[in-house]
Formats: sequence, structure tokens, C-alpha cells
Amino acid sequence: MSGMVTAVSSNSEYSFTKPNRASIMLLAGLGVEGDVQAGVTVKHRSRVAQDPSQPNLRQVHLIHEELFTEVGEDGFNMAPGEPGENITTSGIDLLGLPGGALLRIGDEAIVEVTGLRNPCLQIDNFQDGLLKKVVGRDEAGNIVRKAGIMSVVQVGGVVRPGDTITMEPPDEPHRPLGRV
Repeated sequence: MSGMVTAVSSNSEYSFTKPNRASIMLLAGLGVEGDVQAGVTVKHRSRVAQDPSQPNLRQVHLIHEELFTEVGEDGFNMAPGEPGENITTSGIDLLGLPGGALLRIGDEAIVEVTGLRNPCLQIDNFQDGLLKKVVGRDEAGNIVRKAGIMSVVQVGGVVRPGDTITMEPPDEPHRPLGRV
């Protein structure tokens, strides 16, 4: 399975959106250099309030550009970085990856997939009603999260738009992604 980076984004301040950049630097064990979510322990405000010593399983947020087209059919307009991701992708089924999958991005960087992004009400502050488009239920009543995946940096490196992404699956048995 492979895909491509279509945009990269980071923000040194707490904000829902992240400005696009020409490149970002991934730092092993930390996340995106200069990004407010970078660190060994959790940085998301609600998670810090629960337990600030939790490991940061949300160092790098990836979202598939195909989601922008999907929600666009319902009248929502999203561009790379606006929903807060660090890496926007195309051509790779992020939501279908198993937990523990390794994504090799560009020439050097490797991230390990930790789980699904669990979007909060801030997404409705960005565009009213968008939360219902990125979190729903399947026919069996199971919650379906579409707002991308989270990962931790195993090997650092520069990531740029146009970089290739290849997936290395973890050892069997594969586990489906849960929310992180």
C-alpha cells in the first residue's frame, strides 16, 4: 500500500487549524518540530487535564485528502491543515491501516500508527455540523471515525509535499485501529 503527501502543516500555538508549510521536520519520539502537540507526554488540553503523564500517542496527525472531497459533497469546504492535521495524504487508505503499521514518508521519516483521531466539538466550531460527517455509525451501530489517524515518530526526517508514503504492516495478528 502506498500513497503521497499532498501538504504538511504545523502550528506552534494552540489553534484548531495549522498553516501549511514547505516542509516539516519529524523528531523521533517527539513529533513535529515546533508544533504545539510535540512531546513525549500528551499535549492535547483535555488529555493533559485527565493525566499529564500519559504517553503522547498523538505526535503526528495524518488525514486523507479524499475526506475533503467526501464532505465537500455535503457542502463542507475543507483544505489541507484546516482540520488540524500535520500531514495530508492521498492514495493511501489511512483508516484501513492496522495498529502498529509503519509509514515510511519521504527519504527518512518513519511513523508508527497508534490509532484513530477522535474529533471533538471544536470541529463544529470550525464548520457547524461537520462533526456528524466525520463521526457516525455503520449499519451495525458501531462508531465510525473518519477524521484521520494519529502516530508517533520512530525515525525523524524532513517531510514535504510530493513525498511518497509506503506502509509496512505489523506482525500478525493485525489489530484494528481504535481511538487515541
